[in-house]
Formats: sequence, structure tokens, C-alpha cells
Amino acid sequence: MQELAIFGGTFDPIHWGHLLVAETALHQVSLEKVIWVPTLNPPHKKAALFEHRLQMLQLAIKDNPAFTVSLVETNRSGTSYAINTLIDLSACYPNTHWYWIVGLDTFQTLPDWYRGHELAQMCDWLIAPRQLGGETITQSKLICKQVEQQLKEQSAIVHWQLLNIPLVGVSSSLIRKFCRERQSIRYLVPEAVRSYITNNNLYSYKSE
Repeated sequence: MQELAIFGGTFDPIHWGHLLVAETALHQVSLEKVIWVPTLNPPHKKAALFEHRLQMLQLAIKDNPAFTVSLVETNRSGTSYAINTLIDLSACYPNTHWYWIVGLDTFQTLPDWYRGHELAQMCDWLIAPRQLGGETITQSKLICKQVEQQLKEQSAIVHWQLLNIPLVGVSSSLIRKFCRERQSIRYLVPEAVRSYITNNNLYSYKSE
């Protein structure tokens, strides 16, 4: 049985923090592949055009043969739910033990997801701690255990582990802010992504 991980998100834009999380997951649980799934129409946020986000994602991962992009989200109309993503990918990759890579703040909301108690048991969860309010690893574990208890109350068993990564204080929102303020984003994103943002005038006031 192969071991694969899903890494979904807006990736608006993708940055070194995303890549570090995926690379850590790849080796921490000996994954064969990380499947990046860019969100087509994020329900709770305004994002750059999907085509731009997809192009930047492909540029960022092209040198890593263990990374691949899935366009499974583009084949579905209406609201995109995580459980449907996993079901669709399971049809493409049979005989797979699935992992799902998420940030700690996203994992906290899992009990409230559409059919979240079902999804929780369909894969193992690889959780990236976030540098929120100086959160420590101990605090991160406590939050995960609270989520685990909430799901248990919904009759769901969840398997999770924290990723052992350095806490990198870079975010897509910070990069977009720097772009608006015409500050340098060199070394925050791969050089190919920085060039793409510049050439397409993304995230400036004029492009919004």
C-alpha cells in the first residue's frame, strides 16, 4: 500500500514556508508523494486568479519529483468540500494510505467541517504548528488533543502528529502586503515565483 499526502490550500502565493512543510512531511512519515491541491474558489477569502496561483505552484515544485499538482478541484461545480477531494483522489490513487497536511489553525476547525467526523477517520493528519501568539509545541499538542476530544464526542477517532519543522514567520498575507508596499519578497518565495509575481504585476493595488 502506497503512502500519499494531500496538501490543499489557496497558495496565494506559494512560499518557502509551504515548501518546507511539504518537504518535512515527505520525510517524517516516509511518503512517496505529496499531492498539492490548489483551491479553485476559496469560500472565505478573495484570491488571485486560479490560473496565476496554479502557475506559481507548478513553478515552485517543478524540481521535486515527489511533489505533484492535482486539478481535482477544477472538475467539480459548486462548493468544494474536503471529503469530496479525498474521495476523488482515492479513485485516482487506489490502495493508498492517506495523510492530510494542514496548519494547526485549520486543524482546529475540523470538527465543524462538512462531514468532518467522517473525513477525520479517512486519513492521518500531519499538522504544521503555527507561530500564533508565540505558540509552543506543548501548546500545539494541547490544541490537537482538544480537537481529538471534540471528534471523539462525535464518535470519530482521529490520528494526528505534529510536523517537526522550524517555525517560519512567513505567510502569503505578508507577501501580498510587501508587494502592495513595493518591498522586496526575495528569499520569501522561490525566485521563479518572485519573477512571475513581478512580470504579472500581482498583488499590487493596480492589479486588485
